Order: sequence, then structure tokens, then C-alpha cells
Amino acid sequence: MSELPLAGLRRRLASLLYECILLLALWFVAGFAVVGLFSASPQGGGKLFLQGYLVLVAGLYFLHFWRRGGQTLAMKTWRLRLVDATGGPPASRRLMWRFAWALLGSLCLGAGFLWALFDRERQFLHDRLAGTRIVRADT
Repeated sequence: MSELPLAGLRRRLASLLYECILLLALWFVAGFAVVGLFSASPQGGGKLFLQGYLVLVAGLYFLHFWRRGGQTLAMKTWRLRLVDATGGPPASRRLMWRFAWALLGSLCLGAGFLWALFDRERQFLHDRLAGTRIVRADT
């Protein structure tokens, strides 16, 4: 196990809230590129395409920043860093699994995040499943 100090739950939740604001802004900008393809509000298959596209944009955002130093913009602000169990940078495959588990946990009414309330180390479920940890980057 890593000797790096784990980030507290409050700090991670504050970062998560900031991350949501940044992600909404990113989706707003990225959505302009796709919505212009539709003459009206997307319906049926167009709506599914738009939703899939926005999930892809989010995945690319997170994977890009997690690979480059283990920090998204919100994580830098709150001085957090994503590491594997040894304290090193997580492998790309581990990062993809983390994103997939986080997405699934979010779709289940945030159950993956609520897991932290019952976890012995207050870790999110997607971190437990992916073998990652969020540590303080200010030490």
C-alpha cells in the first residue's frame, strides 16, 4: 500500500462538485458541434448519439488528465492526485476501468460515491474496484 496520505472525503467531494461544473461547461461547448447537425432538438437515435458523444467527451477529458500527472483541473485546484495502490501513476487500462465504474456508479443514483460513507477508508467504490486512490498532493 502507498504511504501517501489519503485525501479526506470533504476535499474529494468539494473537488467533485467543481468537476461537475467544469464538465457541464465542457459538455456545453462540445455539444455545439453536434447539435448543429440536427435541424431541431435531437430525437430518437439522434438523442442517443448525443448522449453517447457527451459520455465519450467526458471519458476523453478524464483519461487525458489522469494520464498526465494524475490530476484533472478540479483535482489540481483542491490539491488531489490519482495514484495506484503503490503510489505510482495508474496504468491506462486501470484508468479506463475507473471511469467505467464511476460512470456506472453515477447512473445508479450516485451509489458509487455514497459507498464512501460506509467504506473503512472513505474511498469511492470506483477507486476500490479499479485499484486506485486519491491522495493529497500538497505534501
